[in-house]
Amino acid sequence: MAARRRFTPDFDPDCGDTLLTSARQDIVIGRWQGVRDLLRATGASWVPRGHRVRLLAQACASSSTVESWLAAEPRGADALVLRAATETARAFNLAIAAGRGAPIDQNRIDAAVMACYQAADAYPDDPTPWISLISVARLYPTGVRRQELGQWWDELHQRDPYSLEGHLQVLHYYSSRWHGTHGLMYDFARDSAGVAPPGSPLPVLVQFARVEEYRYMLDGVKGQHGTLVGVSQHWNHDGAVGDVRRTWQRWIAGRADGPVPPAEIPALNCLTHAACQAGLTDVAAPLMRLLGTRATRTPWSYTGDPEHQIVKWHRELSREG
Repeated sequence: MAARRRFTPDFDPDCGDTLLTSARQDIVIGRWQGVRDLLRATGASWVPRGHRVRLLAQACASSSTVESWLAAEPRGADALVLRAATETARAFNLAIAAGRGAPIDQNRIDAAVMACYQAADAYPDDPTPWISLISVARLYPTGVRRQELGQWWDELHQRDPYSLEGHLQVLHYYSSRWHGTHGLMYDFARDSAGVAPPGSPLPVLVQFARVEEYRYMLDGVKGQHGTLVGVSQHWNHDGAVGDVRRTWQRWIAGRADGPVPPAEIPALNCLTHAACQAGLTDVAAPLMRLLGTRATRTPWSYTGDPEHQIVKWHRELSREG
């Protein structure tokens, strides 16, 4: 009898989007034409477009590919949208390199904001520049004015009212790590989940909020050189368990059959992680089957080694199934 093949999670950063992988390989060699062709073919499919622009921007941040594209097509709407996302990624890279709490070059943040406005003017229907704007707003030391953030949110909402990535950027902005509180963050997550149509992934915002809260606690402990105390119930108290079941019902049970698209794989990992941590094997088992080998390192990395955890849970849940 043939030996059973060992399960190995695939931490593909593109989440199975092979066309995106090919375009990102073009960036490595400084070729922008493949990126142009990919975004042109993606068109106004906002979910895959946002996923692709975000990951292309991360690859472009350390190269001059987007500048080469703009030199060839100065008014290209797709090129301007990617430039805005790339400037946003570069600003975040500088902030990360400087370290939490270190001063950030405001000129770099302002340049990213202006690039976003230019992209929005070039491609008025596209929600992606508004997502980039909300994202970069976090980098201002005191955030942005409430009216300004509200305006950007309204622009995004008009174009894509159920954008998961857009909602995530607002959630991060409202978190205690940035410019809000745990309460404000959870209120936003629950309000957004409550108005989402059946099959929308927005209910998973509550699980993202729980991860964000845990990350905040981890950062505090590291700063005090201590250990996590009193958080053993963070993932499996009654509220957390109920939230996982509600997300399962609203998102997974309400969605059409078929594979989860690449853009939603991080969210599916977040819900699967939450179900495992909550001990909800009846929910975690079908989620793990739906996930297959497609894995993301976060949020698993906050509770241990990602690969070890996923393999362990896959083994245990396979026995349950």
